[in-house]
Amino acid sequence: MSDNKAQQSTAQTPEQIAVRREKLNRLRQQGEAYPNTWRVNATTAEIQQRFADVDAEQFAAMDESAVETVRVAGRIMAHRVMGKSSFVQIQDGSGRIQLFLNRDVLGEDVYNPSKKWDLGDIIGAEGIMFRTRTGELSVRVSHVEPVSKCLRPLPEKWHGLSDKETRYRQRYVDLMVTPESRDVFRTRSKLVSLLRTGLEARDFMEVETPMLQVQPGGAAAKPFITHHNALDMDLFMRIAPELYLKRLLVGGFERVFEINRNFRNEGLDATHNPEFTMVEFYQAYADVNDAMDTTEALIRSIGEGLGISEVEWDGVLVHLDKPFKRIRMDEAVFEKRPDLRGHADDKALLATVALQEIDDFKPLITWKAGHYLAALFEELVESELTEPTFVTHYPVDISPLARRNADEPYFTDRFELMIAGKEIANGFSELNDPDDQRARFVAQAQAKAAGDEEASGVDEDYLRALEYGMPPAAGVGIGVDRLVMMFTGQHSIRDVLLFPHMRPE
Repeated sequence: MSDNKAQQSTAQTPEQIAVRREKLNRLRQQGEAYPNTWRVNATTAEIQQRFADVDAEQFAAMDESAVETVRVAGRIMAHRVMGKSSFVQIQDGSGRIQLFLNRDVLGEDVYNPSKKWDLGDIIGAEGIMFRTRTGELSVRVSHVEPVSKCLRPLPEKWHGLSDKETRYRQRYVDLMVTPESRDVFRTRSKLVSLLRTGLEARDFMEVETPMLQVQPGGAAAKPFITHHNALDMDLFMRIAPELYLKRLLVGGFERVFEINRNFRNEGLDATHNPEFTMVEFYQAYADVNDAMDTTEALIRSIGEGLGISEVEWDGVLVHLDKPFKRIRMDEAVFEKRPDLRGHADDKALLATVALQEIDDFKPLITWKAGHYLAALFEELVESELTEPTFVTHYPVDISPLARRNADEPYFTDRFELMIAGKEIANGFSELNDPDDQRARFVAQAQAKAAGDEEASGVDEDYLRALEYGMPPAAGVGIGVDRLVMMFTGQHSIRDVLLFPHMRPE
């Protein structure tokens, strides 16, 4: 038992690793140390479910020759040696089960070495099911063998992997010892599946677009740059798939979507990671109102699929079964600063108020009135939007790809969905006028030349596509990582990314 106590230490001392390596050396001398011959016929979860209603007396009454033999494999998470018998708890990808090992059944040649197995070792076991005196469902093992040696001690079982940075860097250990982490990523997988099936049910076709692009576009962000040796040219990791997906609308695919990985050369915080996952979908003959309706329906259907109608996120109780609110950006700012009403396009006034309201405010020289209005909205309003809220009427100045509003051309038919003060989705009626789009691209190129690293340039091929005629359409981008954060109640994007970016150790 002294070995097991030592294994529970979180400190991985050279001595502990040396002891485990010595055991590995003995396995190598005996034959194959890492065999690939063991096969299972059931998971621990299947076994727990299959025998959940069978009690000890029913097991005892069964004819052992007629009882089904189970073959399981898993990592040792607990090991109690009691003389000629041992209890071993193993964990596979679905859950845990207890094994009962007995010297008289296994023989000394097998049983004695098993007493020296370490926590973390992966073993395979075969036997029949029974219940112990305490009623725990267990496997009465008739054959057992080591499958993979664990050379590093697991974290102390009483505390798990409590250091967050270590959890992110060594996700493999975190998943091994933290059931809650495994649950988050199972939920993520199911959420993405529900997202895909929800769009397919609405006749959207899944497509794939380039991740390496000659010219980045589709969002305001600083790109990562790489180099293609054979072509001797710089390429950009995509910041969004938008312009390629809209090319497909031109080509005749009227409902398309992509669950995509995007890359933006920006800072890291609770809601940002340099690479992240979004879903973008585009529908011909639809407008911003259709886009909001579809977005709301999709999120609600995901909640239904997960069995979640309300969730607590960052101290806010979010109700997903109620209609989402809809407010205008400018009106929300005017409620906080009535003196700005009627001056949504007054750059000088908005800049003056922004300097008053925002600490350490550092606007770019290229900013226009719309940028200042958006900055005031972010400072004065955004954090208060706890319930799901569509914010509409974004200025043209900050919406280079969105269609102008027919009645108020200073604004666009664009929305952002805010939940618990965080942006979850962005969408709009698409700009399909090639001349208007060219003018906005030129303005973006000028801003880029003046020092705005997040501004885009003029994409001539995309403009050529628009000149062939793109049907009126609406498009939406939803942040999958933030959606997972909401549905799992996580506070940091790193908790929903299997391998988040970290500074070098």
